[in-house]
This record gives sequence, structure tokens and C-alpha cells, in this order.
Amino acid sequence: MLKNFKESIVIIDFGSQYTHLITKKVRGLGVYSEIVSPETNINEIISLKPKGIILSGGPGSVYEEDALFPCEEIFKLGIPVLGICYGLQLIAKVFNGIVARGTLGEFGRNEVKVVQKSRLFDSIPKKSIVWMSHGDYVDKAPARFNVTSLSENGLIASIEKDNIFGIQFHPEVDHTEFGKEIISNFLFKICGVSPSWSISGFAATKINEIRETAKDSKVISGLSGGVDSSVATILVSKALGKNLIPVFVDTGLLRKNEAVELLDVFRRDLKLEVRFVDAKKQFLDNLKGVSLPEEKRKIIGREFIKVFEKIAENEGDIKYLVQGTLYPDVIESKKGGKYSAKIKSHHNVGGLPENMKFVLIEPLRELFKDEVRVLGRELGIPEKILARHPFPGPGLAIRIIGEITEERLSILKEADYILLEELRKAGLYDKVWQAFCVFLPVKTVGVMGDKRTYDSVIVVRIVQSSDGMTADWAKVPYDFLKKVSSRIINEVAGVNRVTYDISSKPPATIEWE
Repeated sequence: MLKNFKESIVIIDFGSQYTHLITKKVRGLGVYSEIVSPETNINEIISLKPKGIILSGGPGSVYEEDALFPCEEIFKLGIPVLGICYGLQLIAKVFNGIVARGTLGEFGRNEVKVVQKSRLFDSIPKKSIVWMSHGDYVDKAPARFNVTSLSENGLIASIEKDNIFGIQFHPEVDHTEFGKEIISNFLFKICGVSPSWSISGFAATKINEIRETAKDSKVISGLSGGVDSSVATILVSKALGKNLIPVFVDTGLLRKNEAVELLDVFRRDLKLEVRFVDAKKQFLDNLKGVSLPEEKRKIIGREFIKVFEKIAENEGDIKYLVQGTLYPDVIESKKGGKYSAKIKSHHNVGGLPENMKFVLIEPLRELFKDEVRVLGRELGIPEKILARHPFPGPGLAIRIIGEITEERLSILKEADYILLEELRKAGLYDKVWQAFCVFLPVKTVGVMGDKRTYDSVIVVRIVQSSDGMTADWAKVPYDFLKKVSSRIINEVAGVNRVTYDISSKPPATIEWE
């Protein structure tokens, strides 16, 4: 939570795939919001200075033995509460209504009719299209709760009493016609918040926080060349000036020619006095024989810290380390409740050693990727940096499935270079969210020059997204894929097959490991 932020909307996450969309919709309306888990105690919630609370949807049932419930004190704070989908059913259960098990579920588009006046539906037509996604439903509203809308099937679509509201559909999803207006009514007409959240305001607040934290201390910043670490480093440099020591580590897991290109970008375009550390041998030696992705991430996180600790000792024991951690990193790395499982450790969140000597400064921890790019523009960072595709902190280590070897690294670097080169030639680089190659540890039979081959497989992965929390595979032209495949097979020794990944997130993740 931003220390100096005056008010917020707290979102309690019950495992919905749409929870991050609620956050983004709220912030898009100029109000700061933050996601917490159902296990968060009332004192922590109060410390976030909420003007209202939103209970997200989720895949569970309120009747399950270990169903997730928030602390009931949230209903006694005197601030408005809005339950969405599972959140509505939770409200009904807490206040002794009847929730029926899923026999009349509704999924997809549905027409809802407002049957009683409500501030939540102010200035919204009596009939509108919404997005439903539920099996269980509220069969009988709790005593003294008003039913304010019904679905086209006659099921309860919304209830309310005083400052407690529940809706069965998802206003955060674009398919809901007046979803933005419903959320806006909750924020401004019910919670009474003021639209005070902005990226420029965030930057000013963060700069002050960083100065208060670091004071006159020197601080190390880990630069990877990606958007996140570049924006984090420039933001901290605005706060600390020459007390910031930017460090670029060549782990041996970067893309082809990347170390030379990035150093040039840092020094010429960002005007940073970057310290370069060649640690290829250190990282690759420690990764030898390691196949499990979580173990790879933790080793990489540990070795990064060793590099930074050595610099800190030479500088007189530096206490702070800047990392470009984003909100999705935090969400995916944390361990939640039953329905919010840990997806994976990010090397700059869950992959760091517990006994490291540094205190982390993570100035972007509350932001999504698209918000970071907006912040970068506010800070005057060139578009050539902000438009770069996301690149994971562990680098190519998590794009080689299984053990990392020099041969596999070489093959992947060459294949990835061809993909990105062709993407730029075709004018597609700036039209997609992220593109990369993955090395598979399997060999397949092929025929090259009338001879049988038994070589490796490269997977091409190209996705569209806005924030990395959800993504879909990019529908790029077949001729483009044909050219990329032909070049990789003909120019990269050891590859005889190229495939295209058409998985969305969820259920897959963007990266393979």
C-alpha cells in the first residue's frame, strides 16, 4: 500500500480469474485499489484506509466445508461493501439468506432487469446485458435485503441493504454493457471517494517514499534492460540522484547480442552510469544439471544477490536493493488460500534467498505492466525502451525446458534472434504483447538433404495481452510463421521442427516455466 495515499478501495480476492480486472476498472476511474486475501485480518484492512470494500467472485461454493469467508468485522466498519458473484452469495450466507446449489446456473451473456430503484443502477437502463458466470445462486435474499434486479431466467441478480450490495454478474468484464457505470456508482455515489489516483500522483508519492526510506544511503538497482527495471531505476534516480548505483549483470542467459545493445541503451538513452558485471560462468556453473523451474528461479535469485552483495561490500555495506517487481509478480508468487494458489516464483519476488542482507525497494510493486509504461512516459523514458517486449528476470533459463547447457542456449539464442528479426521486418513487433522461442528437451525425426535427422524442437510463442495477467495467442499471418519456421530450421543447426503455441492464459501461463 502507498504510505501517503489518503483513501482506497480494498478488493478481497476469492480466486476469480477476473479479480485483477476489478482493480484495473477502479484505478481506471481514478481511485486507488488494492487486492488482499480472505485471510487478511481487520486491522490490516483498516490500515489500507478503505472507503469501500469489494468482494470478488470465485470458483468455490459457500457451502463447502472449507469455503473462504472474510473477517465478518468488515460488515461493521460502516463503509460500503459490494459483493460480486461469489461475493454476493457470501453476503447472502452471512446474513442468513438461502444460496441454492448449482442446478440453475447462468453462464455468458444474460439480460438483467432492474426491479427496484438502487443507487448502484443510477442512470442505467432498466434492462441491460451483463456477463454471468455462476453455478450456485441466491434463492432467497436475507431478511430486510431488497432484491433490486432479476436475470432473464427470473433468478436474483442483485440485492442490497443500507450500504451492503451484492450482484450476481461481473461488472468488471467488458461484456457487461454498463459495468463501468455500476462500478462508478459504487465508488462515487455510494462510497463517496474522490478520483485522486493518477500515475503522475503515484510518481510524486513514490519519490517521496523512496527519499524517506533511503535518506542519504547509497542504493543498488538491478537493471535487466526490461521495461520494469528501467522504469524502476529511473524513478529511484529521480529520488536519490548519484546515491543510486545501477548494476547490469550478464548472466549468460540473455538473448543474442543483448548485453552490448543494452549497455548502449543504458548509457546513451537513459544517461545512467551503469556498472557491468560479467557473471556468465557463475550463473551457468550453478545451474548445471538443474531441471526443475522453481529450483532454477531460486538459484538465479540467489546468484543475483551474491553479485549485488559483493558490490555492496566494496562500496561500504549498502543496505538497499531496487527491484522492478510488478503487481502481477506479487499476485502470482504469493501463497493464497484454497482458491488462490501460488503459480510460480518470480526471481525478484519468491526466488530471493530469505537470508539476504538487503532491504528491498520495489517502487512498482502496486502497478500493472501497462501502468508502468504510462509511468515511464511520465518520466521521459524513450519509447524504444518502453515498447520492448517483457523479458523474464531468469532470462532464457525458463525458456529452456529442463537442464540448461551451452548447446541448448546457443540453439535458443539463434532461434529467438530470427523470430524477433522477422517480427520487426513484418511490422508486427509493436502490434503484439510478447514473442519468444522455447527449447524443448525432446528430439524428433526429420529429413534434411535426403538424410534422416534426429534433432530438437523449437516452440514459437506470440501472445496478446494488456497487463500479463491474462493473454491470448496472437493470430499472426501464416506466411509470417512459415518464414520464421523455414529460417529457424535452415539456419539453426540442431533444429528440425518448429511448432506454434496456441494456448491462452489461463489455463496456460505466458512463459513455459
